[in-house]
Amino acid sequence: MGSSSSNETAGKGRPTSLRAQNPEVYYSDDAIVTADDATIAELKRIAAGNPRLRSRLCTHPDPSSGLHEMLIVHHREAYVRPHKHLGKPESFHVIEGTAQVVIFEDDGRIRDVLEMAPYGQGKRCYYRMPEQVFHSILITSEWLVFHETTAGPFDPTRTAFPDWAPDGSDAAAVQDYVAKTSVLAAEHLAGR
Repeated sequence: MGSSSSNETAGKGRPTSLRAQNPEVYYSDDAIVTADDATIAELKRIAAGNPRLRSRLCTHPDPSSGLHEMLIVHHREAYVRPHKHLGKPESFHVIEGTAQVVIFEDDGRIRDVLEMAPYGQGKRCYYRMPEQVFHSILITSEWLVFHETTAGPFDPTRTAFPDWAPDGSDAAAVQDYVAKTSVLAAEHLAGR
């Protein structure tokens, strides 16, 4: 699928190609993958039209790649189910927006809360998460745009989800869980 996202809109060059892997995940066929304001705006437009309110541009060639680098966009209402990665770390660099990355003990208690924002705002702008650590994101701005890097190839069995958090299929359960987690995260931050 071609993208309406383009540098041409701003008069800066040719469009960044976007090819749909599914309604949330896009790849580029460009030899050198770039992103600009128009690319991010297109990813936001795509995310706004998806039920889970998210989209991503995978800048690696395909799911079998050994290194996965992605520009990811989430709307404030997107639910990021707590999860941990098996056998692979991830790094996370905020480009736009703010969030709280909640780090959990294996039983669901909050271990830490990382306040995240782009560089220059006095908060963390980057983390590297080791494998086997449950974490989630509470988005505190309208949009969160971040660069994530992890090891490939893509294998959904390398991500584990706890039984103490909803799977996302019940909107009321998700809303209740996110509200409770937000309160506990605020208490954790206040108690530092």
